[in-house]
Amino acid sequence: MVKCPRCGYENSTTAVYCDNCAFLLSDSDGKKIDMIKRESSWNIGIAKKIVIVLGIILISYLLFSVVYNNTQPTNQESLNVITDDGSNLQTSSYPYKVKIVYQGSWYAEMGDPNYLVKEAADGSKTFTLDCAAWERIALDVQKQDYGEGELKVQLLRNGEVVAENSTTAANGRIVINYNY
Repeated sequence: MVKCPRCGYENSTTAVYCDNCAFLLSDSDGKKIDMIKRESSWNIGIAKKIVIVLGIILISYLLFSVVYNNTQPTNQESLNVITDDGSNLQTSSYPYKVKIVYQGSWYAEMGDPNYLVKEAADGSKTFTLDCAAWERIALDVQKQDYGEGELKVQLLRNGEVVAENSTTAANGRIVINYNY
């Protein structure tokens, strides 16, 4: 029999709490009776806890990377590429052409201000610009031979001249900025 220290009630030896007042009883050695043994508790050091947390973060990062990479479009899917298939629809795909008329040698930079095509040639030439989606076209043409003939530059859209300039100066240079 175990006597309750609070109320003095005599309880059975298997009782954990007093049957009279519900006080936690002590065993014969004076130790409180513990219903759950503490030997099986999870005691690990702080270094192991840090390693576990870092492992969880690393696994989360790897899972995120896999999901992110598998949901991104490929380069072909994400680019809005305009291609020339040689059909009659070329004028609608690439409506702009540059016509350079000069009998000597010249150098030109043509296209979007951030993406210029560089060309050097002798004599007159016509170039198709692949700038269907550009908001602005820049042309910069200069004589290379310091000739006295006329250098003439035309920007054509669907065959019609939308900008034109010319010079006869020996070191002649023409700059055209066209916004559409």
